[in-house]
Amino acid sequence: MRHPSVISRRVAAAAAVLAVAAGAAACGPEGSSKGGDGASGAAGAPKKGGTLTVLNSRPQEDFDPARLYTSGGGNVPSLVFRTLTTRNREDGAAGAKVVPDLATDLGTPSKNATVWTYTLKDGLKFEDGTAITSADIKYGIERSFAAELSGGAPYLRDWLIGGAAYQGPYKDEKGLDSIETPDAKTIVFHLNKPEGEFPYLATQTQTTPVPKAKDTGTKYEEHPLSSGPYKVVRNEGDGERLVLERNPHWSAATDEERKAYPDRIDVRSGLDSAVINQRLSASQGADAAAVTTDTNLGPAELAKVSGDKKLAARVGTGHFGYTNYIAFNPKVKPFDNPKVREAISYAVDRTSVINAAGGSSLAEAATTFLPNQSSFGYTPYDAFPAGKNGNAAKAKELLKEAGYANGLTVTLTHNNDKNFETSPEIATALQEALKKAGITVKLQGLEDNAYSDTVHNLKSEPGFFLTGWGADWPSGGPFFAPIFDGRQIVKGGYNFNTAQLNDPAVNKEIDEINKLTDLSAAAERWGALDKKVGEQALTVPLFHPVYKRLYGESVKNTVISDWTGVLDISQAAVK
Repeated sequence: MRHPSVISRRVAAAAAVLAVAAGAAACGPEGSSKGGDGASGAAGAPKKGGTLTVLNSRPQEDFDPARLYTSGGGNVPSLVFRTLTTRNREDGAAGAKVVPDLATDLGTPSKNATVWTYTLKDGLKFEDGTAITSADIKYGIERSFAAELSGGAPYLRDWLIGGAAYQGPYKDEKGLDSIETPDAKTIVFHLNKPEGEFPYLATQTQTTPVPKAKDTGTKYEEHPLSSGPYKVVRNEGDGERLVLERNPHWSAATDEERKAYPDRIDVRSGLDSAVINQRLSASQGADAAAVTTDTNLGPAELAKVSGDKKLAARVGTGHFGYTNYIAFNPKVKPFDNPKVREAISYAVDRTSVINAAGGSSLAEAATTFLPNQSSFGYTPYDAFPAGKNGNAAKAKELLKEAGYANGLTVTLTHNNDKNFETSPEIATALQEALKKAGITVKLQGLEDNAYSDTVHNLKSEPGFFLTGWGADWPSGGPFFAPIFDGRQIVKGGYNFNTAQLNDPAVNKEIDEINKLTDLSAAAERWGALDKKVGEQALTVPLFHPVYKRLYGESVKNTVISDWTGVLDISQAAVK
């Protein structure tokens, strides 16, 4: 999943869908769930009607299910595009579960999880009243392979037999043999390796049905055919202004997840973040029924809001599986010495780091690489217990054993952007902490693009730098494997296995976990593997961000799940 401080093929979900929703573990406002009674948000039971306004900084670009990189179906996208499965629309940890959407269940796997079969629900229709069939889903997936419709998640290309060579239906009308549709209600996927997490992948918008007869290629984004509760009636500036109105052929009887309370959704983007927070704070006119899906309260703004009880009551707290950490490149001296990496791990003062990230309301200390959520397989451990303020004495002891009794000097690379994650404030906090252990840290700040290009290229990767990672769905697979699976080391492009770890035992365990279709059992194994790799001090987990977002005073039924970390607009009401 992608975060603004990380550019990643696999990390792109966060920016494209969750739009900077990230965080740790817990939940948003209590008292609301899928059957919400309006206990969260404005008083009174939620009712149908009205217009919900969405105020965002980034536009909803490329509004085509093939091109979107989403998690759980996205936020605005999932109002229009239904998928085989989707995220559970409930607060907190319950919202990190995957549930059926167009399909009747999470899919039936073969014994080795290389074949997955789905059956569609009865009564599914497009906005024009025509029936949704398995052939529409197959075609929707196939068009996502077309070069002109690139941008979506890469997993289907990687997992489907023949996917790597397929170029989409515009060049190959025959389609993918690895997707079978024996009848109008059944779709079968043949994978080239076991993938127990396929139900999570089926939440991506690429599994949205697209009727071949209505496909207009790159122009489809202007008016995609809706399978969800709303249809597109206006799309200006490539998603800068997006207006949605009710799809008369959507049936709540087939959709347990989306409440669809408002009559209209008006998405306005390209706004300055400060302006968004000012408008939500003032809550005047249409802004009283407004939310944001991509703009957080910063430390200064949060301090002001916290001093006003009425405003504070309108702040949603979001958590999303994301970890900010120090990365080491063991190919660069002195980080090839495990004791040097361990010394730094002990020297880190997480309290000062959290203060630099905006304080304990906006960041939670991390000692594990996996986020502290059960769905990821979180297993508490602290391989190098530094306490709240670092253990300088233990760090000095390790440095002496490493041959640096008189200390050493290293360079820490960071982003110049003030993102409170990989920014100068975090780097300076680490510089001051490590100084107490006899480690002199020189800071190398790079502009955002240069920073990403430098740290994710094997040829230029520094030995010691700040970075972060979020998952495409809330489980250990897409969180752990891209960082520690040796087969995912990319030599000629963006690389995220920054430690360049290629341990056959780790690779084998990843494969074994991927065979499991029992997601709880898989989570337990991911947690154990995290602990095993964590003991090698290849990273220093620092913190999980927490997200605070304002919403308008008329907004009811606020649901914030640990899958997205942001208010779910499919549940929100304004009446």
